[in-house]
Amino acid sequence: VQLQASGGGLVQPGGSLRLSCAAAGFNFRLNTLGWYRQAPGKQREFVANITSGHSTAYADSVKGRFTISRDNVRNTLYLQMGNLKPEDTAVHYCKTVYRYRNYWGQGTLVTVSS
Repeated sequence: VQLQASGGGLVQPGGSLRLSCAAAGFNFRLNTLGWYRQAPGKQREFVANITSGHSTAYADSVKGRFTISRDNVRNTLYLQMGNLKPEDTAVHYCKTVYRYRNYWGQGTLVTVSS
């Protein structure tokens, strides 16, 4: 299983960014996939997930600002982030579970600052 996250960067407050996570090594369309993040000095936290049936769930802190989606042809997970705030600054990770084991991407840093 391989997960490769990308798309992070520096953005001003109120700006937007789209993260991508390219996946390989498992049947992508059958898996629930998620985004998590870890801010400096804090524990990793849930951001959003999407099931094989395209049902979605979001952390309260990002609800209404972030949208998770998936492309089962390109085997890619996305996180569209809008109205970004300084408190969104974190390393963002994609995750899936395969054969009862957690798999994480390497993380991509999002920095929200003026």
